[in-house]
Amino acid sequence: MEGKLMHAVQYFGYGGGPAGLKHVEVPVPSPTKDELLLKLEAISLNPVDWKIQKGIMRPLLPRRFPHVPGTDVAGEVVEVGPGVKSFKAGDKVVAMLNHADGGGLAEFVVAKERLTVTRPPEVSAAKGAGLPVAGLTAHQALTQSAGIKLDGSGEQVNILVTAASGGVGHYAVQLAKLGNTHVTATCGSRNINFVKSLGADEVLDYKTPEGAALKSPSGRKYDVVVHCATGIPWSTFEPNLAPNGKVLDLTPGLSAIVTFAVKKLTFSKKQLLPVLLNAKGGNLDYLVKLLKEDKLETVIDSKHSLSKAEDAWAKSIDGHATGKIIVEP
Repeated sequence: MEGKLMHAVQYFGYGGGPAGLKHVEVPVPSPTKDELLLKLEAISLNPVDWKIQKGIMRPLLPRRFPHVPGTDVAGEVVEVGPGVKSFKAGDKVVAMLNHADGGGLAEFVVAKERLTVTRPPEVSAAKGAGLPVAGLTAHQALTQSAGIKLDGSGEQVNILVTAASGGVGHYAVQLAKLGNTHVTATCGSRNINFVKSLGADEVLDYKTPEGAALKSPSGRKYDVVVHCATGIPWSTFEPNLAPNGKVLDLTPGLSAIVTFAVKKLTFSKKQLLPVLLNAKGGNLDYLVKLLKEDKLETVIDSKHSLSKAEDAWAKSIDGHATGKIIVEP
């Protein structure tokens, strides 16, 4: 592939939104040690992609400009670098790239072997690409932070999932229901039936008084809140929590960090815990297998061609996607 050019989408500085994305021809990258070169078939967008463009992680991310955004990809192995043992040219895979380097919105990308997993024929590229950031975040929150066993063992746990129709939320509801859980979920009125179809036991319209107050229709107190939304204060969560209840904040801002610290310092039994993704290839492989076995579904909001990546970017910024937004080269 040396010397070949490919189509990619970059931005050259902070800000600019969809209009800040530029279509360019750049050299196809070459895999180095423990890397694979992938010909991409699908890329999934996450809110963190446009938040990095907006400057929320400045000056840490991106590592350099111009930056090709996108971390969640599926495609075919074209070439393997030195030291790669598990894959060969022609293998179909799902991979997660790191946010510092990105690279997803392109025709080809290099991925690390440790965060690349085999994609069986039963799993489409688009459905596989939806998994990495959103699926792994939901999985980590439920299994590590909340201690839910996804084989259904353990005592029943009452869970609330906010923004349950979104990328992380729709996986969180489905994964939670693999465990011994009662799931209450919040979403907009148009998605109530959709969230019920994912397995939620109770669904609240977040715009109603009961929904805004997060009150369980059956009067349950929540052992765990998987908080995928933003803008809900601790004072709304607190009266709805069980005595040892905890809120797992998946998009923690400054106020979440402050609440976390205060609850720790005052030895409160009710806790707010920020959750930051620690991606692991073994967990991604587990999720792909659940897709294969029809125990998990990637719901696709919309598909966009790479040449119209701005439309996908705008849809993600709008914040009302049902499931995952996919870009296809």
